Amino acid sequence: MKWNLEEWRRVWARRRRWWIGGLALLVAGVAVLAGHRGTSREAPPVFAAARGPLTISLIASGTIQSREQIVIRSAVEGRNTVVWLVEEGQTVQQGDLLVELDSSRLRDQLVDQEIRVLNAEANLTQAEENLEVVRNQAEANIEEAELTLRFARMDAEKYERGEYPQQLQQTEAEITIAGEELQRASDQWEWSLRLADGGYITRTELQADELSVKRRRLDLELAQGRRRLLTEFTHTQTSDRLRSNIRQAEMALERVRRKARADIVRAESELRARQQEHEQQRRRLERIRDQIEKCRITAPASGLVVYATTARPRRWGDSQPLAVGQDVSERTELIYLPVTGAMMAEIRVPEASLTKVRPGLPAEVRVDALPGKVFPARLARIGLLPDSGQMWMNPDLKLYVCEVHLEDEGNILRPGMSCQVEIQIEHYDDALYVPLQSVVMVEGRPTVYVVNRRGQSHPRTVEVGLDNHRMIRILTGLEAGERVLLTPPLPPSTVRENGEKRAATGTIPPSPAPPGEPATSFEFRDNALSPMTSAGGDNERQPPRRFPREGWERRRPRPSGDEPRP
Repeated sequence: MKWNLEEWRRVWARRRRWWIGGLALLVAGVAVLAGHRGTSREAPPVFAAARGPLTISLIASGTIQSREQIVIRSAVEGRNTVVWLVEEGQTVQQGDLLVELDSSRLRDQLVDQEIRVLNAEANLTQAEENLEVVRNQAEANIEEAELTLRFARMDAEKYERGEYPQQLQQTEAEITIAGEELQRASDQWEWSLRLADGGYITRTELQADELSVKRRRLDLELAQGRRRLLTEFTHTQTSDRLRSNIRQAEMALERVRRKARADIVRAESELRARQQEHEQQRRRLERIRDQIEKCRITAPASGLVVYATTARPRRWGDSQPLAVGQDVSERTELIYLPVTGAMMAEIRVPEASLTKVRPGLPAEVRVDALPGKVFPARLARIGLLPDSGQMWMNPDLKLYVCEVHLEDEGNILRPGMSCQVEIQIEHYDDALYVPLQSVVMVEGRPTVYVVNRRGQSHPRTVEVGLDNHRMIRILTGLEAGERVLLTPPLPPSTVRENGEKRAATGTIPPSPAPPGEPATSFEFRDNALSPMTSAGGDNERQPPRRFPREGWERRRPRPSGDEPRP
């Protein structure tokens, strides 16, 4: 569609009127803002120091928890899938099923492990029988070696006490007989010589008698040689051989005994190894059976079912609620079962406020789900270490978990409810106080700017006490009714001892503490005073925007080498 010149003029005139109206509104707004700023410069806001009751308290958000509760955890090794889950908020009795995990993988392992146990039992039986065989064979070998040794000793004794004396006696008898026969042959030969001289016998008979003498003499010499051979050679040789047999038998017996002991020890070691293997396989089987039983988690006591993911939400990116089909690891908290009606509020207190609170302080708990209802309580426990789960968000901020026990909740509270806890630290029936932003640090001392009747302000050093994040107590230096600036001017830049300049919005060094109270250091943020301990440094500052300011926090400084310890 084509527009003619007249239509273009009408559109241009309409847009020009819009532009002129917007520019006028912009100019009017700038003028109003400038006038407001000018009025602020002419009449700065003031506050008249008031005297009256003042309550110092600490407010923190938290959740309602049960004082005593049973934590149901997964006891199955590894990661397992939830196949059945009781509904949250349901009241269960002791023994009721709460969670069932997938056990198919464990049942497959159970079959394989049962086979391993049977094989281990067969190996154990074989090792036991082998040990008995080795012991029996060892006894037989030892008995045979002992018998051989006994026979060797008997042979030696038989020879020394039987055979050798008998052989010696036999040779002596042979020598005696041979000597007598020689004597008789000699006598016969002498007689034959006389007969031969008389011609009574022939020469042949005489030669026969002479030959008989020679034969008898030779027999005697042979008998004497046998005796000498027996006593000098045969006896010694036989005795040495028999003694050697005894030594060989003794060494053989020792070898057999040692080998028997080694075989028995080896068999016993094999038996112990098989026993340990069988016991190990049996324990694995029992553990698998136990794991299968632990896949069915039952209630150890009666109570109200609360999912752990509901009572304690996880970090960002890992806040998946507990449900069927979710994988859970070993020792993962699944369900909380409160076992008593006593409840508590779990809060987190910044490190800078730890010196204010102590166990036993009264508190008031307000639950978001029950507006207008206040539950009396008392601070029961302060955590010893900071909560590591919150440190990943801001490593410089350390929060300590505290437990506030409710005195009477009327059985209407449920774990996981959001609440706000106000801990009453101090209460003064008559105290002088001003707003917290009216106090600034000038040259390391708390200072207020007092406004006189002519509207002029001048600084005045004061001594301060605790604050409740809105009002701060003035100990000395100010009277009731005196007006102080709500927006005091920032102090001029100061120069350190080493000559470096320091901005007015920087950290103010610790100020001298009033008598009996700890020293405090401060820093300026957005024209207001917020705390920083002199001992903790930057690690204990409160982030200016992410978390609410803790106000004027009083901290005891860490004593240095030049300062006396309190």
